[in-house]
Amino acid sequence: MKWRTKRTSSNVDDRRGASSGRSSGGLSGGFAKLLIPLVLKLITTKKGLIILAVGIGIMYFTGNNPLNFLTGNTNNQTQNTTYKGTAKENELAEFSNQVLRSTEDVWNQIIPNYKEPTLVLFTNTVSSACGAASSATGPFYCPGDDKLYIDLSFFEEMARKLNAPGDFAQAYVIAHEVGHHIQNLTGMSRKVQSQRGRISKTEYNKLSVMLELQADFYAGVWAHHAKFDNLILDDSDLREALNAANAIGDDRLQKQSTGRVVPDSFTHGTSAQRMRWFKKGFETGDVNQGDTFNARIL
Repeated sequence: MKWRTKRTSSNVDDRRGASSGRSSGGLSGGFAKLLIPLVLKLITTKKGLIILAVGIGIMYFTGNNPLNFLTGNTNNQTQNTTYKGTAKENELAEFSNQVLRSTEDVWNQIIPNYKEPTLVLFTNTVSSACGAASSATGPFYCPGDDKLYIDLSFFEEMARKLNAPGDFAQAYVIAHEVGHHIQNLTGMSRKVQSQRGRISKTEYNKLSVMLELQADFYAGVWAHHAKFDNLILDDSDLREALNAANAIGDDRLQKQSTGRVVPDSFTHGTSAQRMRWFKKGFETGDVNQGDTFNARIL
């Protein structure tokens, strides 16, 4: 897999080396609006100015931006500016950035007024609008903040533990999560989520499988268009992506972990299904052919 261009995305939030935790406070938007007029009133008096100066001094020396305190703009991530990844990790970060840019190029052509997601790179743990997560969670997309989250160590795990190496296999993982972003934009994710608790767990699992297979299909659609715009692919690249899809099929993972397969518990689809839908997207490039929810055969 080779790039025809070295363009990168501006939608990457590199939090590698950051410590994740709860916000130290911050005011809700409504409370901040009530407080600001009181602060303005304070600064009209000498006593008020002294109080305000002391408060700002405390916040300054504790590392809190006074403006953030007033506006509620606090961040759950503390960036470690001294963090320096290994050469291999930094290369993966640059690669992931370029893959994201490629997905932006493709989906901006296909979807009018496409809203680009943000890719968050993290190490060990991370906080998102969907809650806290660790590296063990694997790559995921959070519809609450339109962000993809990836600990780059996953790619090493994918190669070592799942026997799914290769740069195009890695690109497939990112494109799959972008596929979930597409589903969020179309409302399909919310439609499936609305059925939780309304139908049996087995039936909900079936909807989850359809959702995941559609994300695989969208990853294939991206690859179809990217190969004409900014990617040079050979036969081995397609095999890498199909091998990755095969490696993370529910049936294969269950067989490896428990020695048996329970179809009713599938949430992502079998290896054969995941390969089939990625390949269909790759071969057709037509988003209209990815309706997994009404397909006669998954």
